[in-house]
Amino acid sequence: MTSFHTHRALVHDARLPPRRRLAALRTCLTCFAPYGFRATYHHLTVSAGIPRRLEADPDALVRAVEELHEARTLWLARAAEFAVQRRAEKRAGRRAVPTPRPWWLRRYDTVGDHAWYDDPFRHPALWLPDYVRRQNALLDGAELPGCPACGDEGAAVAVPTGHGTAGVCPACSLVLRPCDACGQRHRALLPYAPRAWRGIWRRSHMTDEGRPNPLWPRLGG
Repeated sequence: MTSFHTHRALVHDARLPPRRRLAALRTCLTCFAPYGFRATYHHLTVSAGIPRRLEADPDALVRAVEELHEARTLWLARAAEFAVQRRAEKRAGRRAVPTPRPWWLRRYDTVGDHAWYDDPFRHPALWLPDYVRRQNALLDGAELPGCPACGDEGAAVAVPTGHGTAGVCPACSLVLRPCDACGQRHRALLPYAPRAWRGIWRRSHMTDEGRPNPLWPRLGG
């Protein structure tokens, strides 16, 4: 089984080539990726300023893995509390998993209202530990203002669903208002953005020095 801590140590190892350290960071994402693998990878490249030319700033990889590590530590602590709670519920005869399921137990391929599983660019802008804190607080019953995912308090934007309209967060495109035709929180038909995954994987959205590329997303994937 892949060890997060083993590959985190590889990211920190300055003796390794930068591309080997990047590969270790990507492996860490297979262990924990709050926005899903692709969107979390995109987020880290931007938040840590990972350059297209890794040799320009290899320490950006350390910044990225430490942000991921802090978020993962918060998640592990909350998941451990949930495990204790579930054992107590099962002993009491309540075996059904609570609805809605805890955020980390929701399958990425079945979540219909999170746009960033289709378009990795549309994830929340929150620092990952802040996102995990927000999700944990909501799980504990806190009433937080704004979008459940990113906290943006802007009015929902109406977008078509194919047979009606739904309201999505203007910042991260999370479905805030179900489809008015069927009442389901399914994916809205968001405007196409030519942000090919291959381009994100190669960090085409970043410059060689680690700043957002002003030509993105017009660059080809």
